[in-house]
Amino acid sequence: MAATERLTGWRFLLLQAALALANVIALSNVPGYTVLVPYAAGSLQGVNPSFGTWGTTDHMMGIVLGLPFARWLSGRYGERRVYVAAFIFYAFFSLACAWSQTIWFFVPMRFLLGLAGGVILPLGQALALSEIDEKRRSFGVAWWAVLSMAPFTLGVFMGGFWAEYVDWRMLFYSNIILGLPIAGVVAALLYGRPFKRRVTRFDTVGFVLISVTLVGVQTILNQGNDFDWFGSPVLTFVLVVVLIAFPAFVIWELGERHPVLDIRLFRHRNYAVATFCSLLGFLVIQGTLSVFIGQLQTLLGYTSSLAGVVYLIMAILAAPLVSIVHLLVKQMDLRYFASLNFIGFAVTLAWLGQYDKLASFDAITTPMLFFGFFLGTFFAPPAAIAVQGLAGQQLIRAAEELAMLRTAFGAYGITWQAVVQFRRTPVHQLDMADHFGGRSYPSLDVMGQLSSKLQDLGMSESVARAQMARLMRQQAMLLGLDDAFYFGAGVFVLLAIVVWFAKPAPPKKPEPKPTLVELEAEELMEQP
Repeated sequence: MAATERLTGWRFLLLQAALALANVIALSNVPGYTVLVPYAAGSLQGVNPSFGTWGTTDHMMGIVLGLPFARWLSGRYGERRVYVAAFIFYAFFSLACAWSQTIWFFVPMRFLLGLAGGVILPLGQALALSEIDEKRRSFGVAWWAVLSMAPFTLGVFMGGFWAEYVDWRMLFYSNIILGLPIAGVVAALLYGRPFKRRVTRFDTVGFVLISVTLVGVQTILNQGNDFDWFGSPVLTFVLVVVLIAFPAFVIWELGERHPVLDIRLFRHRNYAVATFCSLLGFLVIQGTLSVFIGQLQTLLGYTSSLAGVVYLIMAILAAPLVSIVHLLVKQMDLRYFASLNFIGFAVTLAWLGQYDKLASFDAITTPMLFFGFFLGTFFAPPAAIAVQGLAGQQLIRAAEELAMLRTAFGAYGITWQAVVQFRRTPVHQLDMADHFGGRSYPSLDVMGQLSSKLQDLGMSESVARAQMARLMRQQAMLLGLDDAFYFGAGVFVLLAIVVWFAKPAPPKKPEPKPTLVELEAEELMEQP
């Protein structure tokens, strides 16, 4: 078989399986680690769980900053070579994460792991789609869309399984055990495949400025709760740097011929509206899922594997829906589709926010099933709105930038939702103390009655008060978590209105067969 021909038979199936597994590995390292945070924080010198969360957010920032490198490096050296090299680096940084003993070494290694993952993800999709003939590429897009649900469902479950039954570091060892054979299979099957060399100028200045901006904002959100926000000289300095870097980035990119982030795309109204909705929506989704998985373990007492099962429930409706939603959006006004999806998310989040006591497994899994339904239909409608009126290279750039910014806002969402819960918890705790301690209603002194009953059971007065404080703190944290859900519901209500500012789709014409560029763009924009 000539090196220029597409693979067929068992070689084709083996390549697709290897690339699919690689995609699942790279994506699942985000939520797969999130469920491990309590274990990792305890193992890495016993730091607070909020410190352990840095391993998730900084990893996602690495993915964001790896995406521009994927486009530039593949043009110079070819997709196959860059993909294989990226997986080798991915295995190396996974080993460094597994051997980490301190949070200060672990977090930079997680960032570099994300950087390699940001190169792997788009190149894996491009290699897979390029081997599929034109008649079946729609099926290829559907298949890769199903794989995009893996991090939210299978990834959390597998992470919880490793933590409970083996060791949390096994997540990173599995990257090596599976990643190196994948790199070998891809290298062998595509050996000798020619590529068209594209030498383009890399926007180094723009990349540095956007890196400083994105990582700086993430650092402030990561460390604000633990280091008193701008009472910290370090965080104040980071804020000043961000305030200088961001306007400098905008000015530079407007005059750059090959920008790392083409902000001129925001001149298109539909792209601006759809991107706004997609970014804020994913901020809420990623933040809510990440905060909730931690609270299921630390607040509600779930084991890591049982918490993973809660998230695995979402796949029941999410997986089949995401495989066909790219076809459904072609049959109706995209604004209706997106608006209904946003309203569905608002209702589901408000439903989750109704729990004011420790909810049972059955009570939680029901709304999570619906969460999966709306998650499966979230990505495609805003993505399709965003690219209306765009074509050619502008289309693929729009797809890349939407995926890049959405991932960044997902990282912001993780810390933002944690901040909402953290800031609301003392408010609820004080309110309960006033209410049940008789300060709001002198005739209602439930705390005094409860203290007397606990002392009658043999507790000392100080132990009884400590027990009441613990229960009150637990309930306050649960109410703070509910507020995070309500915040998300409010955001989606707003987005259900904002999406109508987009222009309606032009009259339909006979649809031509989608090109490879269009399919790659579609899959990039549907990728979490």
